Amino acid sequence: MAIPESRTRQRLAEEAARIILEEGVRDYGLAKRKAADHLGMTGRPDLPTNTEVETALLERNRLFSDPESRREYVDRLRAAALVMERLEHLEPRLVGPLLLGILEPQPVINLHGFAETVEEVIIDLGERGIQCRSGERHYRGGSTGIRAPFLSFRGPEGLDIELTVFPKDGIRQAPPSPIDGRPMRRLNLAGVRGLLTEAEAALDQP
Repeated sequence: MAIPESRTRQRLAEEAARIILEEGVRDYGLAKRKAADHLGMTGRPDLPTNTEVETALLERNRLFSDPESRREYVDRLRAAALVMERLEHLEPRLVGPLLLGILEPQPVINLHGFAETVEEVIIDLGERGIQCRSGERHYRGGSTGIRAPFLSFRGPEGLDIELTVFPKDGIRQAPPSPIDGRPMRRLNLAGVRGLLTEAEAALDQP
């Protein structure tokens, strides 16, 4: 009996989620192609959407949650809050997997910050003794998309921090999410502290 199409897409999404969480693949497209290869479904024109993969990620994260992973999540949130406190003048926002409750095998805290220029942020970090590497992100949107510089540096507990720097007025409109094209969800310091409180409370639950 043939497997229903919806179930096939679900299997591909679940395998892609496993690859992302266990192998550290951060590119959804690559994870989906690897999933199709693992399951012997290469050449399929109808791979699951990024949203379907993200749903599978959240479900897998929930199913495999244990006290150790919950403690790790709390530790990463605490580190994120600490970095955001130190960079409060940049009005930082937490974005990415950690905001959703997803623990990546390669722990990275993704932040958005806002300044007149990225150079002033580099100088500020340098004066604090923080050496960083720079790069550029490209977001979909408009006729040519949105380009924004990012800085990568080491944070508390050896965690990697990736700070994408937008103009000051960029705080008004989040860039499109690479997952579904909608404005990215962003959380300010107060929101992260609230998330941390909830996560700490969950540590006491069976």
